Amino acid sequence: MSGRTKKTQFHSDCLAGQVVAAFGRHYSVATEAGIVSCVTRGKKIGVACGDQVTCRLTTPGQGVIETIQPRRSLFYRSDAFKEKIIAANVTQIILVVAAVPSFSEELISRCLVAAESENINVLIVLNKSDLIEQTKIAYQTLSLYRDLGYCVLQLSSIHDVSLLLPYLTNHLSVLVGQSGMGKSTLLNALVPEANRSTATISLALDSGSHTTTYSQLYQLDKNSAIIDSPGFQEFGLNHIKEENLAYGFAEFHPYIGHCKFSNCRHRAEPGCAVLAAHEDGKILSKRLDYYHKLLR
Repeated sequence: MSGRTKKTQFHSDCLAGQVVAAFGRHYSVATEAGIVSCVTRGKKIGVACGDQVTCRLTTPGQGVIETIQPRRSLFYRSDAFKEKIIAANVTQIILVVAAVPSFSEELISRCLVAAESENINVLIVLNKSDLIEQTKIAYQTLSLYRDLGYCVLQLSSIHDVSLLLPYLTNHLSVLVGQSGMGKSTLLNALVPEANRSTATISLALDSGSHTTTYSQLYQLDKNSAIIDSPGFQEFGLNHIKEENLAYGFAEFHPYIGHCKFSNCRHRAEPGCAVLAAHEDGKILSKRLDYYHKLLR
């Protein structure tokens, strides 16, 4: 009788915690009672690393996620068929790029649009600064984003990451970027016990290979943590509605809402404040063209 009573009581236990790792549809949740390995009930999906959740224990150390608490932010990418959640409740995106292999400006712009749509701060880290000549060229390319107000930080993750430390304080940050940019090496320098796998890059193909296969959160101190996420080679924005797309461009912000027509899409409409700003040299043709490309 006592054993049966204890079992019934155990199954009714509910714990609050944070998702610290996401492996497909399996999750590690950090609770006051320790790490609980969880699944979702039925076909429920959409849990992300960084989510605050409540889970119900089923056996010691295992449970089912019952609820997801309201999120401060959700950073994800999508195409016409599916969504890929990257992290929840983050306050800062650390976009890692490098001169070798070369980075895609289109992917940078897409990440920035997704970040702006969620009002998430962005820090661009130019890694592998020990490659001096290549880094000079890459830094010049990134001047466009510096001029837009984004911070660009140069460092070499194999030599010294101390320059990054002040930017991590009081943030839940997520590391994102193309494969081969050195995210795992950077994470290992910040959190040695993470021991994330690293790989060489292909100079012939000018690309890196995927080494991180799941997202995981690492606590840096009481008020600061960082999430490492798998690298990507594309970044879809299907989840952003056409009418909200312009807000993803930081330089458009002062002019949004000042067009002649409230439903202006800033293509060729008369009285468009964004197009007028472009004519005045306040918005670069390269960025306006890219906005129009996304609209199409």
